[in-house]
Amino acid sequence: MDGDDSLRAQQARRASPFLDTKQAAHYLGFRPKTLANMRWRGIGPAFRKHGRFVRYHIADLDHWSSRRRVGGPGDA
Repeated sequence: MDGDDSLRAQQARRASPFLDTKQAAHYLGFRPKTLANMRWRGIGPAFRKHGRFVRYHIADLDHWSSRRRVGGPGDA
């Protein structure tokens, strides 16, 4: 890999929309163990396997969260 390829790879990693379990749990306000348990039970947000690594896409987390919205405008 030459210098340009290495630089592009580093930039892609920094701008990646994929989060690991710890990051995704923090994003949703859960403990990582809770999110892992939800994944095992099949009730959590969509995830992807990149090799042996579990990754969550931010759009999938937002979609899963929005489906759990309770109430509407004017509810307080």
